[in-house]
Amino acid sequence: MSLTTEQKKHLRTLGHQLNPIIMVAGNGLSENIQLETDRALADHELIKVKVTVGDRQLKRDLIKELCQIVEATLVQEIGNIALLYRKSDNPNPKLSNLQRLK
Repeated sequence: MSLTTEQKKHLRTLGHQLNPIIMVAGNGLSENIQLETDRALADHELIKVKVTVGDRQLKRDLIKELCQIVEATLVQEIGNIALLYRKSDNPNPKLSNLQRLK
């Protein structure tokens, strides 16, 4: 899914006040991390993921791989934090960060 510059800017603004809810450590992407990320995106649509690995290229590769697995779009990557977006078919207004933070 491709986002326009304006859409990315809007999502970055909303994501600024979010805290990371998924933590990926040096042992890579386990099945549990993939399932939890998929569930979090289904509930919240916009989430932050913290990836703590020593190597920059490995961090970028893990984020890219996670985005491909859960079919999400990388909105922004700053330091160890990645902001991911995936539109939900039936967003819950109480859980969706897009609807709560408007």
